Amino acid sequence: MEKLKIAGGYPLKGTIKVSGAKNSAVALIPATILAESPVKIEGLPNISDVDTLRILLEEIGGVVSLRDDVMHVDPRNMLSMPLPNGKVKKLRASYYLMGAMLGRFKKAVVGLPGGCHLGPRPIDQHIKGFEALGAKVTNEQGALYLRADELTGARIYLDVVSVGATINIMLAAVKAKGQTIIENAAKEPEIIDVATLLTNMGAKIKGAGTDVIRIEGVDRLDGCQHTIIPDRIEAGTYMILGAAIGEGVLIDNVIPHHLESLIAKLREMGVPVETGDEQVFIGQYERLTPVDVKTLVYPGFPTDLQQPITVLLTKAEGSSIVTDTIYSARFKHIDELRRMNADIKVEGGSAIINGATTLQGAKVKASDLRAGAALVIAGLIAEGITELTGLEHIDRGYSGLVDKLNGLGATIWRERMTEQEIEQLKSS
Repeated sequence: MEKLKIAGGYPLKGTIKVSGAKNSAVALIPATILAESPVKIEGLPNISDVDTLRILLEEIGGVVSLRDDVMHVDPRNMLSMPLPNGKVKKLRASYYLMGAMLGRFKKAVVGLPGGCHLGPRPIDQHIKGFEALGAKVTNEQGALYLRADELTGARIYLDVVSVGATINIMLAAVKAKGQTIIENAAKEPEIIDVATLLTNMGAKIKGAGTDVIRIEGVDRLDGCQHTIIPDRIEAGTYMILGAAIGEGVLIDNVIPHHLESLIAKLREMGVPVETGDEQVFIGQYERLTPVDVKTLVYPGFPTDLQQPITVLLTKAEGSSIVTDTIYSARFKHIDELRRMNADIKVEGGSAIINGATTLQGAKVKASDLRAGAALVIAGLIAEGITELTGLEHIDRGYSGLVDKLNGLGATIWRERMTEQEIEQLKSS
């Protein structure tokens, strides 16, 4: 196991390039199961979730190669092999294997998903969609068994706007007989990305990116070549980081339209933000104004950027309130920030941040992916050395983070933990 050490106080300047979208990649890779000839996906991020999915595709008979950011998948010899445990438990997005395998094989056995611990994140809307299409779904010994003699198009209303359920139902429905209509669908850019791949494979999908998606089932899907969209959450993290301790940071490979809610908040705080076709520049400012932030489904403020922006608000002079309406339990980073001298308290689904405070380096632990990103930002602006454990979470979502930040002028490095440190971490 490794830990991350961050020497705070070094101003960042220069250009940082964003990788492909994690939240697209974890759906695009399972979608290749639906094809009957090879698929090529370009621009994938170098993260552990991508490698985990590569292994899972190989477990069911796929021939997969992954070099740099390009994955080739030959799905022709895939079988509906049960995936009850093992790698499935390592990432939440393993649930996309359910929709893809159900769509191709009319059956699947997939273990209940893992990933970050952010409180209850039920998959009842996924199951509702599968059942509406004609599948029987049972929970047997911690795995979901999905079986269908035939999948038939249906009208499905999602009780909760869910990216995962929207994509999973799309995967299952593209080869169902007749028309499927998903109402109250999520609108995230990653859904459009997955729909683009499926359309290039021969699917008939209309309305992706709106709250009503219409799918006409087809008999066959073939392979294609697809380039993934940039990761808007990684880009947003770097924008916040540039605002926290930057002296002019240019974020490259960005779709600014995907980040309008964050851009608006940064400008409200007094941060100069300039946008181009595929770039965002974060300039310098004299002082930060406190603001209130409420996370909402897209195109609202992303829950995945709630934790990073909380760190930035410790530099604002006055009180700010951050409310998470998506995952109310997503405040595990607050206790760690308090260790670093942050003045923050949690009341219900909100965090109240009193600034400006000077953060101090400390030993902290990432409880989930975005908490890890937040603590990296905290370490960069803190006085002294910050020691961060729980890197397995960060490695799931940020490709080449250490090299990218050092390229901006940060002083950040990884060290192997001693056996004593590992034991202390396990007991904490």
